[in-house]
Amino acid sequence: MAAPMFSVNAHRYDPYRTFKFQVVIDGAAVAGLSKMGALKKTTEVVNWRAAGDPSMQRAMPGGTKVENVTLEMGLTHDPVFENWANSVNNIAQGDAGMSLVNFRRDIVINVLNLQGTPAISYQLRRAWVTEFQALPEFDANNMNTVGIQSVTIAYEGFTRDIAVAEPSET
Repeated sequence: MAAPMFSVNAHRYDPYRTFKFQVVIDGAAVAGLSKMGALKKTTEVVNWRAAGDPSMQRAMPGGTKVENVTLEMGLTHDPVFENWANSVNNIAQGDAGMSLVNFRRDIVINVLNLQGTPAISYQLRRAWVTEFQALPEFDANNMNTVGIQSVTIAYEGFTRDIAVAEPSET
């Protein structure tokens, strides 16, 4: 018999869905967030051979890197992405536009269950904007699209918040 996937809700067999999530920047949930890239880290493999056993190649872990993440939100009047991007480097203000104090932020990613309760939470440490798309491509011939604004962020690692426990569902 297989172990249950959920400790609190042993009757649950399906994983959490990916359309219910929340990104928190500076303590406030980003409104209108529609898409987020995957959290992913990769550890390099360092291959080596021992002098006494040249026919056998061994492997050990090398450096670990995390991949940048893109956040997308519907075009609104909320300046959260633009303000953050400008804190990294505001071209209009020249060198005076960069603040080494405030451009890095810790971000919280909450995976929500169907009732909207946080079920899993991760924190991205020391994130900063590497790319900002203020406006999408416009097409007057297509009435079925939504304007999307996006930021791509680099960060220095992520950790799971173990204080966010599996919610009991009704």
